[in-house]
Amino acid sequence: MQMIQRAALGLALLLAATAAHALTAMELVAKNIEAKGGAAALQAVKSVQREGRLIVNGGQFVLELRETKQRPDSIRTDISMQGLSQVQAYDGKEGWRIDPFGGRKDPERMPADDVKEYAEDATIDGVLADAAAAGSSIEYLGTEDIDGTPAHKLKVVRKDGGLQYVYLDPDYFLEIRVESQRVVRGVKRTAVTDYGNYEKVGGVFWPLSIESGIKGQGDPAKFEYQSAVVNPEIAADYFSFPVAAKQ
Repeated sequence: MQMIQRAALGLALLLAATAAHALTAMELVAKNIEAKGGAAALQAVKSVQREGRLIVNGGQFVLELRETKQRPDSIRTDISMQGLSQVQAYDGKEGWRIDPFGGRKDPERMPADDVKEYAEDATIDGVLADAAAAGSSIEYLGTEDIDGTPAHKLKVVRKDGGLQYVYLDPDYFLEIRVESQRVVRGVKRTAVTDYGNYEKVGGVFWPLSIESGIKGQGDPAKFEYQSAVVNPEIAADYFSFPVAAKQ
């Protein structure tokens, strides 16, 4: 009986200690920023460019890939295959694209829904740091199993109404999954993005393996980056709608 009582007491003390040290949402955000290299290292990154390949349709197509981001919120993605190059870009104000795979070889502006969806990917610091800086609502929802990992789950409600769930590795506090709920052309859908293969470049850890797709809609696209460069030289008009196309 005494052994049972001691075991019960020990369990009670363990649970009390766990509750006393339960992480808050802001503590997890701070740990995430620190895990990436720290706030100073992140802020020193004015731009980042990753190159590799994009694998789609379950491996049927493999394309060359280059993604470039620049503060405060510009992003451009170039995808090439068999002499054709698709471009998607957002300069902080408007989005545009060139899509020869869809039969459109001239630059055209993106629809508003597509711009909003694409612009979310422009952040350099990541969803949590970006949301915290913008004053968005961040709530800790406990842990949830992600492919066998009891990941920390945070709910982010952005000021524009966007809803995201961010899952952090319990040991390293880096993102392993982000689920983004969006309404695109009147249809609600959830984009699921998994992150892995983090490598440190320029004092910051970047995911070089990313899988992204729409929940319940086939195989996700796989982004496999072979290299990352911090603060590369970028032309002033690199993200802007082409001047020739404006005339």
